[in-house]
Amino acid sequence: QLQLVESGGGLAQPGGSLTLSCTASGGSLPSGPIGWFRQAPGQEREGVACISARGTYTNYGNPAKGRFAISRDSAKNTVYLQMSSLKPEDTAVYSCATTDYICSGVIVPSLYHTWGQGTQVTVSS
Repeated sequence: QLQLVESGGGLAQPGGSLTLSCTASGGSLPSGPIGWFRQAPGQEREGVACISARGTYTNYGNPAKGRFAISRDSAKNTVYLQMSSLKPEDTAVYSCATTDYICSGVIVPSLYHTWGQGTQVTVSS
């Protein structure tokens, strides 16, 4: 059964950078759009970024604009989330998922499926 697997999380200092990876276990990365999401303790899951099926279109949630970059490497079967200028409020579990819809507008978690287990990102000095 296809499952998405996230990696690359860890501890970063404020102002630092991390790059997260999303790959597929049990098959190839879904051919459709891929989204990154995050959920902090006690908060709802929110959309961070998404990328189109061919990687030609990207969209970002407000917290990510100007600081995060999503990219897709089909040869490596991986979607990346490069995070820079990290802030303590970026601390959360980050997950990736795919959708049968297009990547545009508000990145709505309920429209995505095949969720990974997530990777913890902690931003602290």
